Amino acid sequence: MNIAFVASEVVPFAKTGGLADVSGSLPIELTKLGHSVKVFMPKYYSVDEKRFNLKHESWIGKIEVSVDKKIHRVEIFKGLLPDSKTEIYFIDSPTFFHRHSLYTNDEDEDERFILFSKAVIELLQKLHWQPNIIHHNDWQTGLIPILIKANIRLEEYFKNTATVYTIHNIAYQGNFPNETFGKAELDLKYFETASVTKENERMNFMHAGISFADVVTTVSEKYSEELQTPEFSFGMDAILNIRKDDFYGILNGIDETVWNPEVDSFIPYKYSLKTIADKEKNKVELLKKFNLPFDTAIPVVGIVSRLASQKGIDMIISSMEYLLSLDIQWVVLGSGEQQYEKELSEIAQNNPDKFSLYLGYSNELSHLIEAGSDMFLMPSQFEPCGLTQMYSLKYGTVPIVRNTGGLADTVFDWDENIYNGKEIGNGFSFNDYNGYALTDAIERAVKSFKNKKLWKKIQKNGMMQDFSWRKSAEKYIEIYKKAIAKK
Repeated sequence: MNIAFVASEVVPFAKTGGLADVSGSLPIELTKLGHSVKVFMPKYYSVDEKRFNLKHESWIGKIEVSVDKKIHRVEIFKGLLPDSKTEIYFIDSPTFFHRHSLYTNDEDEDERFILFSKAVIELLQKLHWQPNIIHHNDWQTGLIPILIKANIRLEEYFKNTATVYTIHNIAYQGNFPNETFGKAELDLKYFETASVTKENERMNFMHAGISFADVVTTVSEKYSEELQTPEFSFGMDAILNIRKDDFYGILNGIDETVWNPEVDSFIPYKYSLKTIADKEKNKVELLKKFNLPFDTAIPVVGIVSRLASQKGIDMIISSMEYLLSLDIQWVVLGSGEQQYEKELSEIAQNNPDKFSLYLGYSNELSHLIEAGSDMFLMPSQFEPCGLTQMYSLKYGTVPIVRNTGGLADTVFDWDENIYNGKEIGNGFSFNDYNGYALTDAIERAVKSFKNKKLWKKIQKNGMMQDFSWRKSAEKYIEIYKKAIAKK
């Protein structure tokens, strides 16, 4: 089938979060499965034409796009996703996209992505390529289905095209003043029902995407359930409950050519399940790098995270006095809220033999932490999918997580499963968001670590799991078929 994949960010061209990882990997796997896939994104100021060998598609000419009754002329560049045959098209509008960040607080933020969505729709026609599926992502592309539905000419052209809308982070919804209706040049009649507008009559791009797409997805099964509750939905539970029969959760994959201890170019000692003893050599190097003493009997807990309350950093800090009394070493890599950076720096300064901190981000260090740690801590308040817990499982680094979102779909508590007569546990988890639940899970992990035969079993359960993008792509194909049937 023909699949148009539309996203505001794509690895390696531009990235702020997990959406870019999905957009850079899933289309390649869909192509490998035999489908014709074209990816569409804005050409930001930071996208380097020479580095990525992008070609100006002069034969297309300038595409005229109307926003707020003003005509903007955009040009098109084309390239390939790395190491693939998957084409990617860039919408070039210097007025809107040549800025110093992907997303802004500028007054015309709504206009930027109205233009992007309209330009993609026009470009599909210029290419004389009719997609069976338009797969659009997050608030920036939420208007695509309604822009088609509201135009008789477009509705005729795309009469055999189904739309699939994926929510990657529901906290960011594209919520704008009601003047944005006019900027999008949409008739208000499409937004008059309770299922389409928010109560305050503001224009909400994500709400429109959920309302008008043929099928809606999000990035894990557990998260799809959570989003239908007020606690997790940021006000979207009502519309998602209306669409519940067309709402699915599909877990993201990971790039196993990059995150795999057998081929990882960033770690000093490669290893596999058969040679897992070599993992400890990476632990030695990790502790050297972080100036901590090595002791084979003391477990190292790794953290690679944005330092924010969503990631549970407040709970870790409030529990740290007790945690430092345990026989554990801590290696932390991250940056974020100034308060947390300061408090973690003080902990590191006062406990140089137990706690080491690197403020900032280092790709090389993140790989070494995954390979060299014994355990990995992710006590998130909420986590749509999460990738680092999947990296940890792949590296035999036993995750300790809160039972939420994608963490709940990938990490299965060893003690709970043994209690139920199963040996499928691959980590340790807890439900309540408090220090007691957190420290209990960590203590249970430390106790299990002392039993080397048991620990290897837990590691093996994690390392044998399949988190490949191919598995996710096959599930998306089934969703696409459902969307086409519904259309």
